[in-house]
Amino acid sequence: MPLVRVFRTSRSVESVRELLLVRWIEHDSEGWGECAADPRPVFFPEYLTAARDLIEQVLVPLVVADGPVSAGRARQLMQEVPGNQLAKAALETAILDAELRRAGMSLTGYLGGSGRRVPVGVSVGIAADLDELLRWVEGYLDDGYRRVKLKIQPGWDVEPVAAVRRAFGDDLPLQVDANQAYRTSDLTVLRRLDEFGLLLLEQPFPKEQLIAHARLREAIATPVCLDESVTSLDSAATALALGAADVVNIKPARVGGYLEARSIHDLCLAQGVPVFCGGVLETGVGRAANLALATLPNFTLPGDISATSRYYAQDITQSFELVDGCLEAPDGPGSGAIVDTDVLERVTIDVRTLHA
Repeated sequence: MPLVRVFRTSRSVESVRELLLVRWIEHDSEGWGECAADPRPVFFPEYLTAARDLIEQVLVPLVVADGPVSAGRARQLMQEVPGNQLAKAALETAILDAELRRAGMSLTGYLGGSGRRVPVGVSVGIAADLDELLRWVEGYLDDGYRRVKLKIQPGWDVEPVAAVRRAFGDDLPLQVDANQAYRTSDLTVLRRLDEFGLLLLEQPFPKEQLIAHARLREAIATPVCLDESVTSLDSAATALALGAADVVNIKPARVGGYLEARSIHDLCLAQGVPVFCGGVLETGVGRAANLALATLPNFTLPGDISATSRYYAQDITQSFELVDGCLEAPDGPGSGAIVDTDVLERVTIDVRTLHA
């Protein structure tokens, strides 16, 4: 799936997305899930071919070996397999989607969300220069995004943030995301970000360094957000117990699926920690489900879900576009994603069929 614009972070440069979809077909229903793994283990420890092999050889045989399949039962069985959250999330989501479509229930209603309108922001990659960055941000604001997130890395941090503040003013909701690019020796630079009135600083340190994030919270005024550090309910609970986060970015694919994501949301809600829904350049399959999750009450910050046209000129589902800075969660059964099988066939390079 070609991206409309190259997306650069401190860890990777992407111009296309190679994706793995799971289609779960039952006699009276079917569902879809999307795997967030990349072709190589750059952002996540999992990668596409390994995730595909695990789903084929381990996860599907595991969940179908014990009678009727449900998403809750699949989740329980897959806990026997360590790690591999991306593969588990794809399979669990496809099963859950089929289950809900059969019952005529929306994912929004099942998760406990309310309403359909979801305020969203936009994640802006690292540009070639400041002029390009400012053109991008101006275009996104013209599109109607309510919040801007700048990707940063050492050498591309204070200057681009300052340039955006000067150009668009102090009222622009602005945050930054480091994708683990900094070390504790970079504290002086991170402190300088305080002067720009940011909503938050996301994942500055490596994911294992929860104590470093907790100490950073004491050293700077900008709220600290965890992203890559949160891979499960247990990891979220540990991070909050250590005081490592003011905000949590919940990525359903990274935590093992929407059932685990809901549990993390509930934990953060109970502890007064706001959350937002992160994205991984999903197609409409993942985007629809993310929007359903983001209707839960503690998603009080605009999410990184963004419109279809931000990423793809042609998606494999219906398009999701901004209206007054919001996207709407589909109201159909399941995730509400409507897969265009003709478009999907044109971009498909391989199909594996398993019979259970």
